[in-house]
Amino acid sequence: MSDIEQVPPGVDASVPSPARMYDYFLGGTENFEVDRLAAEKVRESVPEAEDAAWANRGFLQRAVSWLAGKGVRQFIDIGAGLPSRNNTHDAAQAVAPDARVLYIDNDPIVRVHAEKLLAGSSGTAFITGDFRDPDGILGHPETLATIDFDEPVALLLVALTHFVADDDDPWGLIRRYMDRLVPDSYLALSAATHDRHTERSVQGIKEVYSRSSAGVHTRTRAEIERYFDGLEIVPPYDGAPATLAYAGEWAADDVDAADSDGSRWSYCAVARKTQ
Repeated sequence: MSDIEQVPPGVDASVPSPARMYDYFLGGTENFEVDRLAAEKVRESVPEAEDAAWANRGFLQRAVSWLAGKGVRQFIDIGAGLPSRNNTHDAAQAVAPDARVLYIDNDPIVRVHAEKLLAGSSGTAFITGDFRDPDGILGHPETLATIDFDEPVALLLVALTHFVADDDDPWGLIRRYMDRLVPDSYLALSAATHDRHTERSVQGIKEVYSRSSAGVHTRTRAEIERYFDGLEIVPPYDGAPATLAYAGEWAADDVDAADSDGSRWSYCAVARKTQ
C-alpha cells in the first residue's frame, strides 16, 4: 500500500515510474498500484528483479561508505529515488557526520518523499532535476549552496544511465559532470546489462518499461566501461583487477556469495579523477 496521501501536481498516476517501481522492489511504500503491477510484470520475465534492485542498493551503500572513508565529504546523487531507509546520507554520515549530500531526481513523487525523509537532517538537500541537464543541475542555487566545487565530490549515478538513450549521449553527459569536478573526485556508477541474459528476459523488461515514464537501454560491458574513460577505476575488492564488477560483488564481504543472479544484471565501478 502507498503512503502517498494524494497525487502531487505534475504526476500522472496512470503511468508507471521507474523510481516508484524501484521503491516497490526495495519494500518501500512510495508507489501506486500502476507501479506495483508493472514491477510484477518485470518479475514475470526476471524472477530475480528484487535481488537486482537490492544488489544495486548494496553497491550504493558500500561505495558511499568507502568514499567517505577515503575522505570524500560531498556527494551528488542523481536519480536518487530516496527509498525509506539506507540512503546516501545515512551511509556517508555514519562514517563522516560532516558529509553533505545533494539528491536529485526528476520524479515529483520523490520530492514529496524527500521533504518528509530529509526533514531535520543536517547536510542534505534535494532538487528536482534531469540528468540530461548538467548545467541546470550544477548551476542550481541549492547545488551551489550545498556543494563546494573547489573540493572533491563523489558523483553517484546508480541504476540511472540505463534510462538514458544513446541519442542523449550518456557518455558525453558524464564527461560534462566530471569536467566540473576537481581531481580526487570520484564517479560511482552502476548500469544494467544484457550480457549473459536471455533475449526473452531482456525484451520482457524493455516492454514493461516502454510503457513507463522512461524506457530501458541495457548495454554491454564495453559500453558501460566507456563511462569511466579518463578515470582511474578502483579495484572492486581485494585481489581483483581494477575493472568493472557485478553490482553485488563490489566491496562484498564474501564475493562468491554475492555473485547472485540478480547481481549479474548490473555492472558497476568506482573511479577516481586523477587530473
